[in-house]
Formats: sequence, structure tokens, C-alpha cells
Amino acid sequence: MNDKLVFRLVIVVSVVVFVAVVILNKKILPVPEVIPDFVYKLPKLNATLNGTCSLLLLLSLYMIKQRNIAVHKKLNIIAFFLSALFLLSYITYHWMAQEATFPADSPLRTTYLVILISHIILAAIVLPLVLLSFYYGLKSQQPEGGDYIIKHRKLVRWSFPIWLYVTITGVVVYLMISPYYVVH
Repeated sequence: MNDKLVFRLVIVVSVVVFVAVVILNKKILPVPEVIPDFVYKLPKLNATLNGTCSLLLLLSLYMIKQRNIAVHKKLNIIAFFLSALFLLSYITYHWMAQEATFPADSPLRTTYLVILISHIILAAIVLPLVLLSFYYGLKSQQPEGGDYIIKHRKLVRWSFPIWLYVTITGVVVYLMISPYYVVH
């Protein structure tokens, strides 16, 4: 695949995911009459996946600083797949379950909303950055990969801290909203 095709594919995937999340939050799709019990366990799974990704990203940073590229690559691939699993779980939950709301009268509401809004905005931004970071990183392993190493390093300066922030704030948002989830 050439770079232009990959870039277009990354944009299409990012837009499709963004539109899917917007549609789910608007509750446009029909919801099953009976919601399976596992759906109510997904927020905890999502927080666990986010927390695990945070640790993997930090360990990956440590490994690349140690010049252990093989382990760095494996850790990032695991984090990527866990993030993809998170996305599927997130979509399933928000499709089927009733939205939890943070109490309007809570003194922590403003803090919660600032964290949540920054988390949502940066989650939308980070997907194409992560996809391109992976592409450049994987291409840099090929014989003609020198230019891709430079592109990978430049992009990861942005994608890594944003991805890490999104995974950490995902856990924080869960911890703050979890007392208000509907339990079945």
C-alpha cells in the first residue's frame, strides 16, 4: 500500500468511528428489548482495558528509551489491540445501556465535565494519530524504512502523550461516574 492510500484509509476509519460514537450517543439505533446482563459489566471492563493500556504505554516508552525495539513494538501492538477491544466494548455499552449522568448538584461536576470533555475531544483526535504512528513504526522495520523512522518519531511526540492522557482519563472518568451507573 502506498502512503496516500493508507492516509485516506486512516481518515475513513477515524470518521466512521467518530460518526458511530455520535450516533450511539444520540440513541438513533434501536435498542434490544432485553439487554444482556454482561452489558452492565462493560464500563468496568473498559476502565480495566484503559488502565492496562496506560501501563503498557509507559512500559513501551521505557523499552524504547532502553533501545529495546522488539519489546517496544510488542507492547504497542498489545496496547493497540486492547484499545480496539475497548472501542468495541464502548460501542456495545453505549448502544444498549442507559447513559449514566453525573449529579448536577455535585461540587465535583465541573471537574468531572472538564476531564470528560477533554477526554472525548482528545480520544477523537488520537485515533488517526495512533493509526499513522503504527503505520510509520511498522514501515520503519522494512529495508527502506529510514524516512518512516523519522515520521514515526515526529508523530509519536504527539500521539503518545495524547493516547496516554486518554487512557488515564478514561479510568478517572469511570471512577467518577461509576456510582451513578444503572445496575442490573
